[in-house]
Amino acid sequence: MKFSKLDLSNLLGVAHSDGCLQLLLDRGNELEFLEIPAPIQAYEGLQDLNELIAEPPTLLEDETFAMLPVASPMANAIGYDSETEVLQIEFNSGAVYQFSNIDEDTWEDLYTSEAVGRYFNQNIKGRYESQRVDNSC
Repeated sequence: MKFSKLDLSNLLGVAHSDGCLQLLLDRGNELEFLEIPAPIQAYEGLQDLNELIAEPPTLLEDETFAMLPVASPMANAIGYDSETEVLQIEFNSGAVYQFSNIDEDTWEDLYTSEAVGRYFNQNIKGRYESQRVDNSC
């Protein structure tokens, strides 16, 4: 599969009629209307893309966590934001979760634990609010 980078910032509207994808583009000083032969699935795919892009941000989605690698059969990496008291864990499955209201002592105990998975299961899992933050299919 080959990916191409697309800039859809000039796309103002999309419709589908009579087997054609209809596009309204902003060309700066004028609007352009294009019709491209395409199945209805192309239109539906663009609608799905728009919904994904328009989703509200997840917990601290805009924050960048300094993730620290861990040697654990449970997780690849963990990170912590002391200002918001949010713990982020990237599990070996690829799923990424954030846990709220984690105090700094709990973070330090987790990170310095000889068994990160055991500490997580005994002291964090099910005790703190969590939210999945990756966009896996």
